[in-house]
Amino acid sequence: MKVFVTSRLPEQILNRIYDLGVELDYEDSNIPLPTEKIIERLSGVEVLICPLSDKITREVIENTNSKDLKLIANYGAGFDNVDIVAAKENGIAVTNAPAPSSAVSTAELTFALMLASARKLVQGEKDLRSGNFFGWRPTYFLGDQLKGKTLGIIGMGNIGKNLAKRALAFDMNVIYYSRNRKEDVESLGAEYLSKEEVIKNSDFLSLHTAFAPELRHMIGESEFKKMKPTSHFINAARGPLVDEQALVKALKDGEIRSAALDVYEFEPRVTDELLELENVVLAPHLGNATEEARFEMGNAVVDNLEDFIANRNLRNRVN
Repeated sequence: MKVFVTSRLPEQILNRIYDLGVELDYEDSNIPLPTEKIIERLSGVEVLICPLSDKITREVIENTNSKDLKLIANYGAGFDNVDIVAAKENGIAVTNAPAPSSAVSTAELTFALMLASARKLVQGEKDLRSGNFFGWRPTYFLGDQLKGKTLGIIGMGNIGKNLAKRALAFDMNVIYYSRNRKEDVESLGAEYLSKEEVIKNSDFLSLHTAFAPELRHMIGESEFKKMKPTSHFINAARGPLVDEQALVKALKDGEIRSAALDVYEFEPRVTDELLELENVVLAPHLGNATEEARFEMGNAVVDNLEDFIANRNLRNRVN
């Protein structure tokens, strides 16, 4: 059985795959392969293991080189990078790799973005490295304290809940909007409001909803105009949820104070104006980039591969 892995993996995960005795084509690199290269190397491949950043489109799935492909094992909990309809139509199973630590890791990263944005940490570091730090001064890089501020969360799944717990521990007020009310987080002190009320009343607004085509640009020009001019916008969910041009305009026009992003509308490309603005913190999609989360994901991938080899039901099949 031939397996194609399109990206560098943690050593212990790679060793688990080798131990299965498969024929392995391994791309030992963190630089994404162009689509044409993926297609080229799919010849004779039964199992494709790929990260969320690889776009496995209908073009890839229905290419003649993919005629032996039986399983696409996504290395990540998400799977919107794979055309699961095309895969099903062509008899190809798709699995994801959920990891319990992923929600905790992403919530922690989100909170780091909140702190970095509120306390101007990145801008301060740049100033220090440029030789402009001359000691403590009363007005040097003043930021916002989190205590007493209101965090608004849109999407109260596992990540949102973990973020809410951390915010409450910092003596923040937490309001949220989600498709369904969450009694467990409300019992801790979070308050359920309409999406519009959450947007209007937040000092920090953080997105934690999964992406679906109908949610593209759910935060755009009209939403930014409703936010407080002193507010901070955080996105560690999915890039296309946000209209980046509208975000740039809001940051330039002072409709919001700052933004902190871990995901991007056209990822891996970042809108040029965002790179030039000083009131935005940019992270390279590090949400669940912890050893704990990525090892759990990797083990889930290999578990799915073992199921496939043994002709068992795939435990994380999504199509």
